[in-house]
Amino acid sequence: MKLSVKVDYACRVLARMARLHGTDALAHIEELARIESVPANYLVQILTELRNGGLITSRRGKQGGYALARAPQDITLYDIVKVIEGDLLEINMASEGQSGRRVSQIWAEVRGRLEILCKDYTLDKFALKPTDEMYYI
Repeated sequence: MKLSVKVDYACRVLARMARLHGTDALAHIEELARIESVPANYLVQILTELRNGGLITSRRGKQGGYALARAPQDITLYDIVKVIEGDLLEINMASEGQSGRRVSQIWAEVRGRLEILCKDYTLDKFALKPTDEMYYI
């Protein structure tokens, strides 16, 4: 399993949009690219996928921009990965041989646990504001 940089970029820009959620402000490509250090031309592709996947909405025009389609606590890491990458852990194993069936069962269990863990992380947890962060000495 290897997640692409596209998932990282998507999480970062969605975290930024989560900080804007509940305000009238919309996110703009140039601002998202600058603040989250994401190449603007690549960001356009990511935003299109997120919009097509139902995670964000867009408004055209001079007053246009992007916003979350749902509240940050209703968007999970699993949702983000699913839209950008598809399956979290793609299993293409044969269950032949003496151990094949058991190995396949174990990988299916790992995938299930990974999905549960990713569903526990919601976008509001990604969007901690600097004042929310705790530092321990």
